[in-house]
Amino acid sequence: MHRTRTVATAALALALAAVPLTGPPAGAAGQRDGGGRDRPPSAGPAISPAPQSVRALGGRVTITPTVTVVAGPKADGPALEVVERSLKRAGADRVVRAGKAGHGLTVYVDGPGADRTLADLGARGTAGLPAEGYALAVGDGRIALAGADATGTYYAAQSLRQLLPHRDRPGARIRGTAVRDWPATPLRGVIEGFYGTPWSHAARLDQLDFYGAHKMNTYVYSPKDDPYLREKWRSPYPAEQLAQIKELVDRARARHVEFSYALSPGLSVCYSSDADLKALTGKFQTLWDIGVRTFAVPLDDISYTDWNCAADRERFGTGGGAAGSAQAHLLNRVNREFIAAHRDAGAQPLQMVPTEYYDVKATPYKAAMKEQLDPDVLVEWTGVGVIAPVMTVAQADAARQVFGHPILTWDNYPVNDYVTNRLLLGPFSGRAKGLPGRLAGITANPMIQPAASKIALFTVADYAWNDGAYDARTSWAAALKELSGGSARTERALRAFADAHYGSALNPQQSPELAAAVRRFWAGGSAKALDAALRTLQRAPGVLRDSLPDRGFVADSGPWLDATAAWGGAARTALRMVQASRAGDDATAQRLRTRLAAQVADAKSYVYVDMNGKRVPVLVANGVIDTFVTDALAEQDGGKRGTATRQGRTQGGAPLR
Repeated sequence: MHRTRTVATAALALALAAVPLTGPPAGAAGQRDGGGRDRPPSAGPAISPAPQSVRALGGRVTITPTVTVVAGPKADGPALEVVERSLKRAGADRVVRAGKAGHGLTVYVDGPGADRTLADLGARGTAGLPAEGYALAVGDGRIALAGADATGTYYAAQSLRQLLPHRDRPGARIRGTAVRDWPATPLRGVIEGFYGTPWSHAARLDQLDFYGAHKMNTYVYSPKDDPYLREKWRSPYPAEQLAQIKELVDRARARHVEFSYALSPGLSVCYSSDADLKALTGKFQTLWDIGVRTFAVPLDDISYTDWNCAADRERFGTGGGAAGSAQAHLLNRVNREFIAAHRDAGAQPLQMVPTEYYDVKATPYKAAMKEQLDPDVLVEWTGVGVIAPVMTVAQADAARQVFGHPILTWDNYPVNDYVTNRLLLGPFSGRAKGLPGRLAGITANPMIQPAASKIALFTVADYAWNDGAYDARTSWAAALKELSGGSARTERALRAFADAHYGSALNPQQSPELAAAVRRFWAGGSAKALDAALRTLQRAPGVLRDSLPDRGFVADSGPWLDATAAWGGAARTALRMVQASRAGDDATAQRLRTRLAAQVADAKSYVYVDMNGKRVPVLVANGVIDTFVTDALAEQDGGKRGTATRQGRTQGGAPLR
């Protein structure tokens, strides 16, 4: 039996028993590990997600030519791989495993050696930590890391990876540091639940690597346009596709990510049918046989006023309450006849998405769910609204009350299937501090573009792990820094590009940095300063194509990169037109105006082609850069009309359109 799954199952069962679902370990509030004081993240290498406790220790360690790793008898294999790979990237020539300390730097991973070294360095160990918590200490020529469970050790290794530098030779020195850390909520991750082109197999594997590195432990496989999840839910997978899912399950396990399989039978299921129950659990058994241990039955985006079979009408009646009863009947049978039968072998709690997933209003449907659905089934909820601009503790508590079940959020950000003309590259915003502790977990629905989703998903991981330390803009900047691969030039370009695609329901101020530069110019600021911002934006796509390490991001963003460069050029022309007009050089202004018309037409010509071949013109900094061009033309035509337009459209940031 897989140790991580066993610990996680027990932890989740405990967490679901009461609200709040998680919290700091006993005695953690106000405590410090002996011998040091907490320090702000800026005082040393940044760890993301931000740990619950980081403090400085005396002394340093030096990366020696040979580093010895002393592993406990049950040390997690993937964690050891991360540790050894990170030490080599930090400059070690050789990393060897041994049963005792070597002559150079020694790293202890779990076991008595790690416990003893943590104590020797004045750092608290793992006693009292919740599931997936860990302790890490660096100092006095030694490093020790230990987890409350195997996943905790893996996360300790990921934090050590971020503390260590990248060097091509031994000799790097790392300041003494103690970390004690744990998650704010049990389940943290991503639900591939959008409409449109499903992610490729390679992209999913890459995403699982990303989740593990950012301490996200859940991936829900639920692409709306996989026919074997919806229209063909009764049909078995072709062997090749099943083999790919198995590869995903195996990769997820290696990254300490739980692969959750979500089958959506609602378009055609007969809830009272023994044959359909057998088809559903038979499909689950096929997935169980390749290693899946978490299952979900989404019943969203279907009609519950029309039955799929006469037997359901006869048995349950009509209306929302009848639909709730029918769904609870099917789900309870799945829970009792499949999940319970596999629980001793590692089955996780069943998850479901209700048809009314988007509010906290009491209805007959929700009442039926509350009263009849087995209490250990997790209910997924999008917040108040399909795309919730804000999500509060009070709303989460109300959802738990009205559904009567633990709540796992299906947060529809940064999903863009409803605005396929846009990339949503802003941070995870509008979620209250304290919310994760009231939930069974948080899952985010990403964009059709997997690699481009990483900016927002980085911030989701930060929030879900440690909401108390979370700041959306700080996390966003950290995401850009990581994805830029250490290049300041690439980071500036990525920041300009992401700012141009920042706005969303969660981030209503579009392109806040560019909008501020435009406002300053219209308020009498320097044209040179605005031109510098526009030049950075215009050149950003070329820089990203040349140097961004994640080539998937470049591929995902192709038409938006082209349009961004074109809009940047058009806006610079508009700015020069304004300058010429103000200087009384009407001939130059007119020449630039003619050029501008062609540039705007080019900027509007770039399209995203969806899975059905539809050509969708893409948007860039909508309401900011296009408005600037419009206002520039208006000023040349007379001035007053442009001023009024500017005040209405850019005061306090440009609204989305």
